[in-house]
Amino acid sequence: MRTATSLARIYADEHGLKHRDLTEKLIGIFFGIYNELGYGFLESVYEQAFAVSLAEHGIFFQKQFALPVFFHGHQIGDFRADLFVDGKVIVELKAGRAMEPSWEKQLLNYLRATEIEVGMLFNFSSKPEFKRYVFENSKKNPRSSASICGEEVPGE
Repeated sequence: MRTATSLARIYADEHGLKHRDLTEKLIGIFFGIYNELGYGFLESVYEQAFAVSLAEHGIFFQKQFALPVFFHGHQIGDFRADLFVDGKVIVELKAGRAMEPSWEKQLLNYLRATEIEVGMLFNFSSKPEFKRYVFENSKKNPRSSASICGEEVPGE
């Protein structure tokens, strides 16, 4: 499935898709879970199913991954991404009627706040939906600092 977006800063790189092998595995896992469980469960159920499937595939992941938010050099809060997969892809899981613009904004904020460039949004609705986002670091707003897991990372 290919999705288009009007946001100019989100795109696949010119040589193909970033982390293509991994994101294809994630899409396969999503449809495997959907085919077995269907829709109607809470997001937490799908998160657990994803965790089991990732472990079965030998793919490293972290659940409820903390993404700190900084303002003027001070940590003012944090986001919690559902899954952070193989140190490369942020995964957000939803169980709504249809894709919501606020979900997209949430995932884009996660990508913007870190040096992570690829995010996937999966919705377990009556019609399974997913979107893949790439937000290259070179296109992000420059920062004096960014943070991943609380470690300072120099800005560009």
